[in-house]
Amino acid sequence: MEAFLVSTLAVTIGEIGDKTQLLALLLAARYKNPLPIVLGILVATLLNHTLAGLLGQWVASQFDPTLLRWLLGLSFLAIAAWTLKPDKMEDEGIGEQPYGIFMLTCITFFVAEIGDKTQLATVALAAKYSNLPLVIAGTTLGMLIADVPAVFLGKIAAPNFPFKLLRWLAAIVFAILGVLVLAGIGQGFY
Repeated sequence: MEAFLVSTLAVTIGEIGDKTQLLALLLAARYKNPLPIVLGILVATLLNHTLAGLLGQWVASQFDPTLLRWLLGLSFLAIAAWTLKPDKMEDEGIGEQPYGIFMLTCITFFVAEIGDKTQLATVALAAKYSNLPLVIAGTTLGMLIADVPAVFLGKIAAPNFPFKLLRWLAAIVFAILGVLVLAGIGQGFY
């Protein structure tokens, strides 16, 4: 259960102010049809984070535990630093697609998540915890917790939302994870 809870918390907080959350705001403001956007986010996230989780488990099987502990700890610290940099999303290139809002959301979310900090966090969490389904469920739930309200609130809440504070909280969570891993706390999980 720890894998699920840590994954959910880390990605929920890490996703605040992220480009995919901004993408959710943009799609919601443009199309004003939340259901296909939310379903598109769900499908894209499940696919993307499953691939990331499989990569994380492969990485865990390729390195000895001491090296893996250092790689994971430093990865979490790097993600913490990256979290402090706000993402920006340009409005260009997002237009009506012949496949509808659902497919547009699936494709744009999947592509936007490639190499994103939440995808890299999923790789690291899957390398740390052996229970891949719980990691994927947690990271996917974290994405939905952060992005679904953005879909329903659209641009109304965006100017008043404390993105900077939440970026700092996310950075602290990832930094704590990094320090705990480097200190060997929870060593049985990787």
